[in-house]
Amino acid sequence: MKRNVLEIDSVQKSYGERIILSDVYLQCETNDIVGLLGRNGSGKSTFLKIIFGITSANFKFVRINGVIKTKTKELMNEISYLSQDNFIPNIFSVKKAIRLSIAKERINSFCNDEMIQAITDKKIAHLSGGELRYLEIKLVLENSSKFVLLDEPYNGLSPLMIEKVNQLIVMNSCKKGIIISDHNYRNVISISTRLILIKNGKLNHLKDKNELIEKGYLSSEMI
Repeated sequence: MKRNVLEIDSVQKSYGERIILSDVYLQCETNDIVGLLGRNGSGKSTFLKIIFGITSANFKFVRINGVIKTKTKELMNEISYLSQDNFIPNIFSVKKAIRLSIAKERINSFCNDEMIQAITDKKIAHLSGGELRYLEIKLVLENSSKFVLLDEPYNGLSPLMIEKVNQLIVMNSCKKGIIISDHNYRNVISISTRLILIKNGKLNHLKDKNELIEKGYLSSEMI
């Protein structure tokens, strides 16, 4: 299988005088699960939105397999994004959401999942928060994109669903590069192949999780 490479380079973002991101660089390849950590307001969600192309930056380069991508439409064809907010319209049925997101030949495989089978005949409006989040995560992970950005995927999920989601992430990382950010840092740490900490507008590429203590993000008893 071809190994794809996503590079985000020289990203600068400010709101007025406040610098959010300052000349940051990140590379994500097929098989990577990059854990993006940082305190509230550090710029994690902003960074993911800039990568996806739905938030402007003062400056940025996004390259996929060495080719610079400047148009949001180009990025959306290559990158999938799970936002913190639900994105499937309430008027849709679960079947319609799946049909619009997953290639026809892969729908049966997608639905071969006990959690999906339990909601297949429901309307989106009738799903619990956890059921809807699980469906959205699976749709984003299992579409045809090369890379996936997950912003707060664990929000509203039960421990069992978190376990299932982590299995999905690991399974799909065999063919995609994945960047994940969540306040549930323990799950991010446990599943990531690399950790990055956003602090003071900079990306700190960590050698191991103990650097989260050295950088002041966690205390020793939190690891």
